Amino acid sequence: MNTFGKTIRLFLVDGTTNGLTTAELSNWTGIGIKVPRIKIREYSNRWEFQKSGVYILLGKGENNEDTAYIGEAEIMASRLSQHIATTDFWNEVVFFGSKDKYLNKASVKYLENHLYNLAINAGRYDINQNIPTRPELSEAEQAELEEFLSNIKVLTASLGYKIFESLEETVEQGEATPQVFFCKNGAGANSKGSPSTEGFIVYKDSLLMIAEQPSLTNSISSERGSMLQEGVLVVEDNFYRLTKDYIFTSSSRAAAATLARSASGPLEWKTEGGIQLKTLEAL
Repeated sequence: MNTFGKTIRLFLVDGTTNGLTTAELSNWTGIGIKVPRIKIREYSNRWEFQKSGVYILLGKGENNEDTAYIGEAEIMASRLSQHIATTDFWNEVVFFGSKDKYLNKASVKYLENHLYNLAINAGRYDINQNIPTRPELSEAEQAELEEFLSNIKVLTASLGYKIFESLEETVEQGEATPQVFFCKNGAGANSKGSPSTEGFIVYKDSLLMIAEQPSLTNSISSERGSMLQEGVLVVEDNFYRLTKDYIFTSSSRAAAATLARSASGPLEWKTEGGIQLKTLEAL
């Protein structure tokens, strides 16, 4: 499939990253807005806040996990004002509307439903809300909104939130599937993973050592502890088993977490044929 470059225009309205940021794509009638919660009243008279659209409230949950709420509004300023009065977890909102009258009530509800499903499938954020209803639209209307949806996904990531991007999308694809590597030891640890644009993904059902060696850094030991507390790791047959795909910031961190000791990822991760990651990275 052919891919095409995109030109994104970000504008810092007050000249700082702590205020309102607008995001636009060339030849697109939509617009994205990112604004901190404490700045919403300051900007709420702007035209973007008087339009209908979809929004994502972003913040942290009770256990410091990334948390989001996805909704739609007929008048964005009014809906955000309601959330300020009733919802505590969020500290920033990203919302999308149209520079013309393109979006109506059915359109934004369609976008809300699809954005919710994208976020659930990506699994990066805790989305604690009811499934938004999906309106019935014509085939032509759906096709137009799918393009709008694609642009929302691109701009949300460009504004710093990859809530809609699955981990698989960060992995370089070969002819048909991503390059897969394995990290094993004689004691039975057995992890499977792939390099990613965000570090290194270790795949679900990988087995990690439980007993930690003195060479394991406090940082990685703490991360393993958090993973266990959050249910990302569970104890199974004298190993930790990964309950979902998980991304580490580097291949070495992924290898150390698997082997529970200091480890060099480029040396420890190998293809099924025994070729080290280091060798393939040098090509």
